[in-house]
Amino acid sequence: MARVDRARFVPDELRAHAYEDEALPIGFEQTISQPTMVAVLCAALELHGAEKVLDVGTGSGYQAAVLSELAREVHTIERIPELAERARAALADRANVHVHVGDGTLGLPAEAPFDAIAVAAAAAAPPQALLDQLAPGGRLVIPIGPPAQQSLTIYRDGRAEAGVGCRFVPLVFAQHPPG
Repeated sequence: MARVDRARFVPDELRAHAYEDEALPIGFEQTISQPTMVAVLCAALELHGAEKVLDVGTGSGYQAAVLSELAREVHTIERIPELAERARAALADRANVHVHVGDGTLGLPAEAPFDAIAVAAAAAAPPQALLDQLAPGGRLVIPIGPPAQQSLTIYRDGRAEAGVGCRFVPLVFAQHPPG
């Protein structure tokens, strides 16, 4: 994380707050996650450097930049085109990061399978499309639960392992959310 300048990923007017351990607004009712949560999520993925990773909810691009330091290849998907364009510009110097515009709940079937999938928004249950795009032995890390009771949950080989408490914006589904 020390190799990623978080100030590059926050709006100009918030740059003085870039290194505070808090989520900051980035527009479109979205936030850049607090550095501690990015670190916890990345650690939960258990990356070793050779993995292909899907990052759902690009936002500012900060988490994708951190993941690019930990994995061989990162595909990141954002549903808001303006945020995707900003992230693409901020990530331009990272050849192993590919920014896509689309519905993250559907993943990126054309790029699957993924060794790891990180989701930066909360849901009641993980989208089946994301579970289906995991490589054998792959890990999906996603906040699960309502705002006051979210837990960063790791899905591996069809099993869920509850992690630390967290608070993320809600995941927006293309159709109706599962469950």
